[in-house]
Amino acid sequence: MELLHRQPVLDVIDILASRYLQGKIKALRTAMISLLAEGHLLIEDIPGLGKTSLALGLAAALGLDFGRIQCTGDLLPSDITGVSIFNREENRFHFVKGPIFNHLLLVDEINRTLPKTQSALLEAMEEQRVTLEGVTYQLPEPFMVIATQNPLDHVGTFPLPESQLDRFLMTTDIGYPPPALEQQIIRQGSVREDLARITPLLTHEQIIETRRFVRKKIILHEKIAAYIHELLQRSRDHGSFVNGISTRGGISLAAAARAQAYLQGRAFVVPEDVQVVALAVISHRLELRPEQDHLNKKEVLRSLLKDIPVPVV
Repeated sequence: MELLHRQPVLDVIDILASRYLQGKIKALRTAMISLLAEGHLLIEDIPGLGKTSLALGLAAALGLDFGRIQCTGDLLPSDITGVSIFNREENRFHFVKGPIFNHLLLVDEINRTLPKTQSALLEAMEEQRVTLEGVTYQLPEPFMVIATQNPLDHVGTFPLPESQLDRFLMTTDIGYPPPALEQQIIRQGSVREDLARITPLLTHEQIIETRRFVRKKIILHEKIAAYIHELLQRSRDHGSFVNGISTRGGISLAAAARAQAYLQGRAFVVPEDVQVVALAVISHRLELRPEQDHLNKKEVLRSLLKDIPVPVV
């Protein structure tokens, strides 16, 4: 089966990684998988490593409208969703849309704002719509949130509640580039102006078609579904976690595995696709018990995956 628009999608990743966002290939691929799987991405890292440039570059290369919210302690929900303003000439309220009404929304330092403001994103991320004063507004398609989160030991941070974390399909980090590459980046300076001049490689219609293709045409065999379910069950039975992986987590893992298979040039999911995306999809959905807090959550997940028999598809 020919994989719809696959080469332009790969070109987006390759061009951004080689010309503009060097050293960020892992984060770029994770962001693309999240987009293709119709999900949202949480980037957990310290400021200054190129998280904003990644979001800007992805929006430019895909021709998507871009919005940005800089989270602070005094940010209000209306600063995200929009506000109704009274028009005296027409004698009625007029709704002014907030930055959430963009295809790609960067929510910078999301855990610096209060939980009440964080909750303004819940309906939008889950149902692609916003309800204000009894009126429901549909968000554009595609719609994707890329949020960045500072380490929790930083001053002025508020941990994201489980319901908010569960809305993110995947998490990733950026990390420091290798020394030689970092020196090159320092010499070249900011790439923000260059990113703004990128020619889009896909149209909105092609992005929507590709997402629908990944969801409906990439085959997930019943053996792979059973493989994913076994991981869910073992996480629930494991004594290190407060709760196991939810059904939504299983659905998210299947969606991300489909997107990973698509990028690899296959029309069907194999166990390796599940293994590649599992940590990014699952780790933020699990919480270690207080007495197990000394453990590395990702290492526990790796051991779970290693113990599950791999099906032959």
